[in-house]
Amino acid sequence: MATPIDEESRPLLAQTQLVPTYHGLNSTSSTSPSGVSTPVEQPGHQPLNKPTTRELVWILVALWSAVFLGALDTTIVATLLTSIGSYFNRAHQSSYLGSAYLLSVCCFTPLYGRLSDIMGRKHAMLLAMTLFTVGTLLCGLATSMNGLIAARAIAGMGGGGVMTVSSITATDLIPLKRRGIYQGLANILFGLGAGLGGPLGGFINDHIGWRWAFLIQVPFLVASMILISIFVNVHLPTQSQTTREKLVRIDYLGSTTLVIGVGSLLLAITLKTAEGFSWDNPWVWGLFTVGTVFSTGFVYVEGWVAKEPIMPLRLLKQRTAFAVAVTNLLISIIAFSMLYNVPIYFTAVQLMSAENAGLHLLPNAVALASGSVGAGLWMRWTGKFLGFTIFSATLCVLSSVLIASWSASSHPLHFWIDIVFSGFGGSSFITTTLIGLIASVGREDIAVATGLSYLFRTTGQVVGVAGSGAILQTLLARNLEERITGPGADEIIRTIRQVWIEHSTTIIPELEPSIRQAAVESYALALQAVFYAQAGIAALALLVSLAIEEHPLPGSHEEHEEHERQRRAKRSQQEPSTSD
Repeated sequence: MATPIDEESRPLLAQTQLVPTYHGLNSTSSTSPSGVSTPVEQPGHQPLNKPTTRELVWILVALWSAVFLGALDTTIVATLLTSIGSYFNRAHQSSYLGSAYLLSVCCFTPLYGRLSDIMGRKHAMLLAMTLFTVGTLLCGLATSMNGLIAARAIAGMGGGGVMTVSSITATDLIPLKRRGIYQGLANILFGLGAGLGGPLGGFINDHIGWRWAFLIQVPFLVASMILISIFVNVHLPTQSQTTREKLVRIDYLGSTTLVIGVGSLLLAITLKTAEGFSWDNPWVWGLFTVGTVFSTGFVYVEGWVAKEPIMPLRLLKQRTAFAVAVTNLLISIIAFSMLYNVPIYFTAVQLMSAENAGLHLLPNAVALASGSVGAGLWMRWTGKFLGFTIFSATLCVLSSVLIASWSASSHPLHFWIDIVFSGFGGSSFITTTLIGLIASVGREDIAVATGLSYLFRTTGQVVGVAGSGAILQTLLARNLEERITGPGADEIIRTIRQVWIEHSTTIIPELEPSIRQAAVESYALALQAVFYAQAGIAALALLVSLAIEEHPLPGSHEEHEEHERQRRAKRSQQEPSTSD
């Protein structure tokens, strides 16, 4: 059986037939990365992966409609938690609706990289959309809170795949030099969906009930699936394999150990931080134990058992891939910690209304969109990504330090401007590192590398919220206990801490003056510690980003082919000769 190294060691001008590759270019290999024989095409064949402008537009409309609906769904649910909790009389479980979805996304996102290689881009995308649509429909039909939580988990199984496979497919069709611009546009559409979800969810809930906030999405999701079925046609080397041949290639053991391992660890973190469970609680230490065992098992399976691992460990041995994975994790921790805690600062320390706090976040929303597009334009103009990556990480450090220095004497402009640096830097960093990661790996690893990136991002999102929440709650409790004593102190402290859990804007202003001042001071000190922790993580991300290597970004399919030839020739020179 041929190996990837065997394939790359063959002479570039050997008499081999040509097959279409992931970028629609011709490769000097007649086998897939797994060594499975694939049908060949004659040199004159025009691959489907060089779409016309009209075809590309329709493909992107199909993909991005799914991305938009996924973003819309996420924030729609956030506005429905109170109504759903009251309807089922399970208000204490309402936060699980968000946790179940996000945990499911984290567990299943990395599976779609390899699945899209085996099943094809269209079928992987349709699988993700089917799970997401079924989960959304079941949410609207749920008869209990537990059933609704389970439905959100099903939707999450598909939600992670929607973003991952759409990104992989765009990479198949667009040269890397222009890829960043399209990623920026996709991010803008995602942000638009996320921005509209809250108001739309509230409107639907007030006028026709929370169930219709889910049910009304289903026809649009079905329409998106129809567009995907018609327009998303990306040719892969294994396209003509039978269903049985494709099913045999799936890494079932690796998928199972990954889902159980990651899911258990993230659920343990969530229970410890969001629910306040102690370390000696059987659920916490039990889930940590299960997560550790299965995560270790996953590493073993991927390294020594699986023939086509869903996450090849050799990727993490590559300098750029490892650095991108780590920095994506760190930057996502910062982004979601800031997204969650800055509004709390405005409401609990500055005592702003929810509307005023929301207005202060608008410049950040603009920065998020402009950062992605700005990074894309830079890469289009220069053909390079590393300089802008380091610049973006520096902006994240600057923003974190400025926000950590907020105080009662800070100029009001700081509350508008300081977070902008983080929004621009974080979004541009994620864009440039994704393109850099893709540029650093061979065609055979593009899909799994993209899945790896999204895994570390989504994990960072969970850790960012849970970790910052743990720091805040620990320090807040200590600060409040030092300042509030006497009869009824425990109940007052418990009430004040609900601001973090419920994002309430009315609790602290209604306290009597002395208690209100103690609450404001306690929140200010606890949040300052969170923001300084963010600054430290940002500095670490900047340091790790220095390990990323610059790689050329081809501006056309022909340039990409030449870049791929050079990469393969360089790697074959590094391999010891076996022909002597």
